[in-house]
Amino acid sequence: MHNSGAHPRINSSAASPWIEAWIARLAGETPPPRRALDVAMGGGRHALPLARAGFSTFGVDRAFAAVQPAVAAAAALGLRVHGWCADLTTTALPPAHFQLIVVTRYLDRNYFDALADVLSHGGVLLYETFTEAQRAHGWGPTSPEHLLVPGGELQRLAARLTPLFYEEVDGTEAVARLAARKD
Repeated sequence: MHNSGAHPRINSSAASPWIEAWIARLAGETPPPRRALDVAMGGGRHALPLARAGFSTFGVDRAFAAVQPAVAAAAALGLRVHGWCADLTTTALPPAHFQLIVVTRYLDRNYFDALADVLSHGGVLLYETFTEAQRAHGWGPTSPEHLLVPGGELQRLAARLTPLFYEEVDGTEAVARLAARKD
């Protein structure tokens, strides 16, 4: 499920500062049960900050090679991450179960309704992934299937949710970022 390309200028195992800031903010605002899902978790770069912030954290990726080390890394830090090896294009998640969903560097346009369905009332989706402008950086995904069209495509894909924050940036990487709540 993970579609990012490694590049020496970017530490792909480091958490996104934007995601980390939202996790910290939401940790203080989210009442129990505080369940979070890290979609396409890869090595757990966001699952670990979620667990550290007190969320009961579930991470899913279709690659077992990604899930197992992330769960082990959490355990080594005294944290618990529930790792799940599954392909979410064929496996359903429980409806209205998560208060927070994090998706980074992954894009499946057909999955946005399912993400909205698994958010609980008041739950928040944090989404950060590449736009087509990323091609100019010479690394990362190049297929239109894995790149957002600039000009608000991410907001349109998450139209069932109420935007709290949206931006498109082109710095060390070209990404769109969305924080949106399920009303």
